Amino acid sequence: MNDSAQILDGLATSQALISTVRGAIEAHVAAGGRRPGLAVVLVGNDPASSIYVRAKRQDCEKAGILARDFDLPAETSEAELLELIDQLNEDPNVDGILVQLPLPKHIEETSVTNRIAWRKDVDGFHAFNVGKLALRQPGLRPCTPRGVMSLLTHHGIKVKGRHAVVVGASNIVGRPMTLELLLQGATVTTSHRFTSDLESLVRQSDILISAIGKRGIIQSEWIPQGCIVVDVGINRGEDGKIAGDIVFESAAQRANWISPVPGGVGPMTRATLMQNTAEAAGLEIDFP
Repeated sequence: MNDSAQILDGLATSQALISTVRGAIEAHVAAGGRRPGLAVVLVGNDPASSIYVRAKRQDCEKAGILARDFDLPAETSEAELLELIDQLNEDPNVDGILVQLPLPKHIEETSVTNRIAWRKDVDGFHAFNVGKLALRQPGLRPCTPRGVMSLLTHHGIKVKGRHAVVVGASNIVGRPMTLELLLQGATVTTSHRFTSDLESLVRQSDILISAIGKRGIIQSEWIPQGCIVVDVGINRGEDGKIAGDIVFESAAQRANWISPVPGGVGPMTRATLMQNTAEAAGLEIDFP
């Protein structure tokens, strides 16, 4: 590994963020405030979703947030789910609402995410919240892109004036990631499935963020020396092990900073959910 390749440690950074959130919440409660509450809604029994939800509930406990669990059967109708969301929107003890994605195929995800009151949209997926980010008026922001920015800032990495290449244009990661980078003054190129020459774009990057979920989509030899590499991809191999989009060992020989998978962006996504929940409850979280 190149001696200059340093690790963007999402585990340590997420722990620092959760500790900051916990401190703010406990001070708020000690001053007579109400403890923030997060409603966690899981529809069906998808194994991966169940693991994610369990981890998020554990993070709530660490952050001092009250988690309310709503585990619904897979056959729950869209109308029933929307009715639950309406109830949670009106509940004064619920500051944030998380509906774990993906949903069963008979439920339309956009209808669900936009039904959540934007002030309680701690995933940051509501069209209003994404629109605020686009207009440089950030409120509750999508957790993964915001988590990536916190990870970079915590490690002293500035993006202003640098060329960032975002590989992937999904509503969950790629598009809001582009908006986050623009907000901080980066020049951003966003590639997608219609991009004709991905290699040439990667070779121009100062900061490379891959969020495709396809192992090996970016060849390590494309990565410029000294690049900052953030791997958001999650891929499960035949051996059951988790890996990112980029081959870590070879990319690390070229990168200046690189995030591992696991242990990079994933923990930051969950910690940022805690930050968003605290902010939805009216607290100010100063991090990093």
